[in-house]
Amino acid sequence: MEMESLRTQLTENLDEAEWDWLIPHLEKEVVIIVESPLDLLTVGEAIAQDNANSVQHWISEALIHKPSPEQILQGHQQPKKRFQALIVQPFVLIQEL
Repeated sequence: MEMESLRTQLTENLDEAEWDWLIPHLEKEVVIIVESPLDLLTVGEAIAQDNANSVQHWISEALIHKPSPEQILQGHQQPKKRFQALIVQPFVLIQEL
């Protein structure tokens, strides 16, 4: 797949989500938090293209990670908290708005 068409496709999949909506995905442990210095689409592209170098780098810098138990608890206390969300099968990437 071409870079341009992948990015276009991901851009179309970009949406806002509330914490409530993420709960079934949290239970499957497929939610990944993308910290704000990173661009959600860039991370989505890297994951979709299996770009292990970038992904490993971001993990090592704690720029992308699974939600911690504390973050999950905070989320449950703010069920209407909004996020940018991007589905890159099987993952749901989220970033605080």
